Amino acid sequence: MLSIIVFGIVLICLLSWDRLKRRRRNQFLKQLGIRGPWFIVPIIGDAWLGLGNDTANVFKLFARLGRKYGKVFRMWLFFRLMLVISDVKYFEAILSSPGVIRKSFIYDMLSGWLGDGLLLSYSTKWHVRRKLLTPTYHFKILEQFVEVFDQQSRVLVKRLSTMADGKTVYNMFPIICLTALDIITETAMGVKVNAQDHPEFAYAKAVKDATDVIATRAMKPIQYFHLGFLLTAFPSYLKLRKSIRIMHDFTNKVIFDRKRKIESERMNAKETSLSLDDAQNDVGQKKRMTFLDVLLQSHIDGQPLKDEEIREEVDTFMFEGHDTTTSGISFCLYLLARHPQVQQRVLQEINEVMGEDKSQAVTMKDLQELKYLEAVIKESLRLYPSVPIISRYTEKDIEVDGHFIPAHSNLSLLIYDVARDPDIFSNPDDFIPERFYQKLEQNYNPFAYTPFSAGPRNCIGQKFAMLEMKCTLSMVLRYFELLPLGVSVVPQMNMILRSATGINLGLRPRVA
Repeated sequence: MLSIIVFGIVLICLLSWDRLKRRRRNQFLKQLGIRGPWFIVPIIGDAWLGLGNDTANVFKLFARLGRKYGKVFRMWLFFRLMLVISDVKYFEAILSSPGVIRKSFIYDMLSGWLGDGLLLSYSTKWHVRRKLLTPTYHFKILEQFVEVFDQQSRVLVKRLSTMADGKTVYNMFPIICLTALDIITETAMGVKVNAQDHPEFAYAKAVKDATDVIATRAMKPIQYFHLGFLLTAFPSYLKLRKSIRIMHDFTNKVIFDRKRKIESERMNAKETSLSLDDAQNDVGQKKRMTFLDVLLQSHIDGQPLKDEEIREEVDTFMFEGHDTTTSGISFCLYLLARHPQVQQRVLQEINEVMGEDKSQAVTMKDLQELKYLEAVIKESLRLYPSVPIISRYTEKDIEVDGHFIPAHSNLSLLIYDVARDPDIFSNPDDFIPERFYQKLEQNYNPFAYTPFSAGPRNCIGQKFAMLEMKCTLSMVLRYFELLPLGVSVVPQMNMILRSATGINLGLRPRVA
């Protein structure tokens, strides 16, 4: 009898605490007219909706709830309030606000891998790091990287030449992923890993395993808590730890070796009266400055960065710099394969800009002149944004259209949905590069198109990504005709946008 009374008291206390915990935020939601699932389980909230959810159906879940509750609806994930947003006026208020730069709790799942780097940091630390890293994307540094884009794209073409029979279906994602990995390791770290020639490269597998585990975990609310993750997915927990250890060991070794090499070059420069900037590599070419070099030479408050701080920024570059471009390039190839007229027009522009000599090295000027290809990439990113959902956390109340979103809210911005909103874009599901080339639709809110995010926390590497995509796509199109073979894509949320069915097409060598 006593145990029943105690249980009853505890239950009443929990229910009262649950009500008080949500009370203030519920009042704000009522004023905003934001609704959500009516059946809110005490303590659990709407987390029950995540039962059976996976990376392939998250878009369907949000679409179903959006049709029922509108372009902004709420979900309670235990005591965390999440607002799911596909209303462009909210995008503008949130992304343009300098006070809403903190990422939501979902990103905490990346902290064991990326530490407190640029992607995850906020407040003063983020501002200091952002200011420090912005020069690494200066035009002069990016111009040096075009040589790497060109060389690695040629390795890709050579690899594809053994596969281009005009009838076999290939999933381009894993193929492009190795190219992007070769590019980012050479530009970010200054090392060649030759992943395209060695697909079994341990780092590449570790990245894939880690992103798969984290993406699956993000779909299961019970696993948001470390204990819940341990108890319900222990094998995945072990796989994630192993993958992170492999990636950290690789990055730490590269940092150690690079520091020794820079010190050696500095000593040689002193002996030969050359500045470090004038030093040459082993084959007599002027040394390229990598992102890692910039970090190794950077100081905060007069102090050099610690190895751990350097590693978390390099790991962030590696993650954001190869998975996102892989997605962007792969989906663009898919769309070009299924729109031969657009493909032909892109090829015509490439030939006009670069000429018929395919052996000629690609230059920054060439890539800048590929205006129609740029419009094609932008339209592809509208339909299939590499990062289809981004999230923010409000540390204080913020105003939107005369109303206030309460503090301690997690805001999930559906970039994928807004870019396909028929109220903003005509024929939103159609692939029409002229939207950007001829500026057919000039009056839409610029926050409706944010594949690289927007505002103070926009993607620092978007120019790098655009140049890499242009170079890789133009190289593939010069050598191969893309054929519409294989099943259609089924968008899948996996940290970045993938396809549950693969990103499929066929290849046929172009007749010279």
